[in-house]
Amino acid sequence: MHLKRTLSLLFFAVTLSAVTACNQHKSSASSENQINVGTISGPETVLMEEAKTVAAENGLQVNIVTFTDYAMPNEALSDGSIDANMFQHEPYLEQSIATNGYDIVAIGKTFVYPMGVYSSKIKQLSELKAGSIFAIPRDPSNQGRALLLLQRAGLVTLKQGSGTDATVLDIIDNPKKLVFKELDAAQLPKVLPDVDAAAINTNYAMLANLTPSRDAILVEHSDSPYANLVVVRKKDKDDPKFQKLLDALHSDAVMKKATALFNGQAVPAWK
Repeated sequence: MHLKRTLSLLFFAVTLSAVTACNQHKSSASSENQINVGTISGPETVLMEEAKTVAAENGLQVNIVTFTDYAMPNEALSDGSIDANMFQHEPYLEQSIATNGYDIVAIGKTFVYPMGVYSSKIKQLSELKAGSIFAIPRDPSNQGRALLLLQRAGLVTLKQGSGTDATVLDIIDNPKKLVFKELDAAQLPKVLPDVDAAAINTNYAMLANLTPSRDAILVEHSDSPYANLVVVRKKDKDDPKFQKLLDALHSDAVMKKATALFNGQAVPAWK
């Protein structure tokens, strides 16, 4: 009996502590010169740490809340636990809003980590022959991204309205009769010797010692819809403190940190 009572009291104490911490978190979020910003643990958090220092010089205190689950930052923003987040691109945000009904909105862009087209057989796209084998990611988000990149280069034409959800089934014109090989995104660098070209995300390219600026024969532009975003609740979108946050993220200090972190492959999407 004593053990049960002790466990009950312990559970109550932990629950009370969690509720109190959450309430304090929400209370601090409403401060005029203080905001809580969610990021995914990793390089983006390092960039936010740099922005935090810059923002402090302009009178804004940034408290960074890190997450490991991609579903959580938008939920936390929606319920008021944080004031802003920085971890997602536009297609992900739109899907999250459509699925969950969140009343949140992007107020600015940070960086694009560009997808590129790589090849060990050709030096430029014009060398692609009829029937060339082209490897692309098989997952829906990255496949649509690859096809939009190829459409911009004039290699394919997609069905009107297919957008970021495009698949190979949406291709309505393929003048070079490219043969698309759909593979896991992480496998694409490994198959370069076996295909004529492949569309590869920067994170996987860099693991294979490939960099967009040096090795890619086609790279996404800064106006890519896959730029990372700063997102807030819609009712807060005109609050001046979030402009201070954007200014800090667009500062020279953050640019330099991004260049170092991503070996020069972080493209500023706000320019």
